[in-house]
Amino acid sequence: MNQTTNEPSFRESVDMMFNRAVDLMDLKPGLVEKIRVCNATYTVRFGVRLRGDIKTFTGYRSVHSEHMEPVKGGIRFSMGVNQDEVEALAALMTFKCALVEAPFGGSKGGLCVDPREYDVHEMEMITRRFAYELIKRDLINPSQNVPAPDMGTGEREMAWIADQYKRMHTTDINSAACVTGKPINAGGIQGRTEATGRGVQYALRAFFRDNEGVKKAGLTGTLDGKRVIVQGLGNVGYHAAKFLSEEDGAPVIGVIEYNGAIWNTNGIDIEALKAHITAEGSPKGFAGGTFVEDGASLLESECDILIPAALEGVINLGNADKIQTKLIIEAANGPVTAGADEILRNKGIVIIPDMYANAGGVTVSYFEWVKNLSHIRFGRMGRRQEESRHQLIVDELDRISHDTSINWTLSPGFKDKYLRGAGELELVRSGLDDTMRIAYDSMATVWHGRDDVTDLRTAAYLVSIGKVAASYQAKGL
Repeated sequence: MNQTTNEPSFRESVDMMFNRAVDLMDLKPGLVEKIRVCNATYTVRFGVRLRGDIKTFTGYRSVHSEHMEPVKGGIRFSMGVNQDEVEALAALMTFKCALVEAPFGGSKGGLCVDPREYDVHEMEMITRRFAYELIKRDLINPSQNVPAPDMGTGEREMAWIADQYKRMHTTDINSAACVTGKPINAGGIQGRTEATGRGVQYALRAFFRDNEGVKKAGLTGTLDGKRVIVQGLGNVGYHAAKFLSEEDGAPVIGVIEYNGAIWNTNGIDIEALKAHITAEGSPKGFAGGTFVEDGASLLESECDILIPAALEGVINLGNADKIQTKLIIEAANGPVTAGADEILRNKGIVIIPDMYANAGGVTVSYFEWVKNLSHIRFGRMGRRQEESRHQLIVDELDRISHDTSINWTLSPGFKDKYLRGAGELELVRSGLDDTMRIAYDSMATVWHGRDDVTDLRTAAYLVSIGKVAASYQAKGL
C-alpha cells in the first residue's frame, strides 16, 4: 500500500470525519464527548491446545454506544486486528445503525488469527473458546450484544458461536438471536449472505434516482452502461459486481484482488471469474480478460463507478490525486482515508460513504434477529392469504377475457407473476430496498439542502449523530 507517513490511522480518520460533522451541529460539548467515546473495550487472552502445544490468542469486543440495546457489530478474524481498529469500527456501527434505523447500539469484535493457517476442526476449537470468553461476560447475548460475520468469518463461525451460547444458556428460548448471519438451517434468514452486496446495489439505485446528486458527480442517466471497477472479490465485492453486471447492465471492466487483477473493457463474467479464483487461488490465467500483475494500479484507471470492497485505507494520500472515477461507493469499511477524502472532494468526485453503502448487512441482520425472536419465518402467516386475494382478481379478469365481444386476453405470464405471494427472500429484499431508499433520502436532503454540507459523508454523520443525540436526550442524559 502506497501510504505516506503523515496519513491518519483508520481510528483518526473516523474521529476527523466525526469532528467535521459535529462542528456543524448545535450540540452541548458534554453530549458530543459522550457520543464520541467508546464505552468499553474488553480484551480477552485465552489458550487453546493445538498440535500438541498451547497457543495463546488475543481477541477484542468493543462497545461504542448503548443508547440502544442490544449493541450490534461483526467479529473479524485477521492478523491485523487491534484495539484501535475495533473501536473505530464499533463507532462506525453506532452511526450506521442510526442512519438505517436499525434499533441497535454499535459494537465490534476481532480475533488476531489467520484462518488460513488452521484446519476446520482447529478453527472450531478457537472460535468456540473465543465465544465462551465473550459469552460468560455477556458480550454475546440476544438482548445485550449480537455479533455478526465480518472479514474472515461467515455462516460457519456464526453457527459455532450460536451453538456455544446455547450450551451455556440451555433454557434461553431466544438463544438463536444471540448472533446473526447464521446458516438457514440454524436459524438464519434468506438473503443474508448476499445482503451487503445487495445493499450496495440498492444504494447505487437510490443514488441514480437523485438527479441532483448524479449531476454533482458529473454523470447522466441511469446505472445502465456505467463502467464499474471492483476492488476485492470477497462476499461483498462478488455480490455487488454480480448484481450490477447481471441486473443493472453496468459492465464490470476491472476486478482487483490482492494477488493481481483482471481487465476487460467489454465487461467481465463475474461468475466465471469467481469460479476461476476459487479453483486456482489467483485471477492469473483467467481467459475472460487481461491479467494485470500490479492489481492496485487499476484503482487509478478511468471508470464511472469505483467500488472498494475489501480493506480500509486502500485509497490514501499516496494515490488519491490519481483516482479517475466520478463516483466511489465504499462497500468496505473505511477504504478512503480522511486525507484522501479531502483530495477526492476537491476533485469533484462524489463518495457514497461506507456508513450507508455497506449497511445492507446490518439491516438484514436486524431482520434475522427479529425473525429469531418471533420464532416464525417471514411470510409464513400472510403469503397464501395474499395469493388467494390475488386469485379473486385473476378469476374476474379471466371471466372478462372469455367474453368474446370484448376481444381481450391476459398477457402471458401475468397470472403466475401476480399470483405469487411474497416469501421470506422477497420480503427481505423489499425491506432492504425500503431501508436503503429512506436512508439515502435522509442524507440527500441534508446534502442538497445545506450550503455548509458539501458531501454525502458529512450528511450521513449529521443524520446519524442527530439520531443518537436524540436517543440520549430522551433518556435524560
